[in-house]
Amino acid sequence: MTKAAVVILAGTESHSDLGRLANGLEAAKEFADEPEDDLELIFDGAGTQWIPELEDPDHDYHDLYQSVKDDTSACDYCSGAFGVEDAVADAGVVTLDKHDGHPSIRSLVDDDYEIITF
Repeated sequence: MTKAAVVILAGTESHSDLGRLANGLEAAKEFADEPEDDLELIFDGAGTQWIPELEDPDHDYHDLYQSVKDDTSACDYCSGAFGVEDAVADAGVVTLDKHDGHPSIRSLVDDDYEIITF
């Protein structure tokens, strides 16, 4: 079994950020498609801004996002800092706050997850 944590850090400001999002979602889907793999998809930092955009059915990557949404979480602190706290809650995305309001990357490493950032 492979354990992967895909962390989306890219914001929403540029075309290259959109490319990093797309690649991160594709990587997450590859792990999600393998029944024996364990996936954590985490939107962190400016990446939390993608959640309300991806919830829009008209977004180009909405369907791809939906295919991995069950494995999705977001940084609690960053959701507030980037003004998307309500949208993240409305989307039903779990927020992580184990390390000073942020996801604990150390815990993932300790649990033998490979950390992949986009």
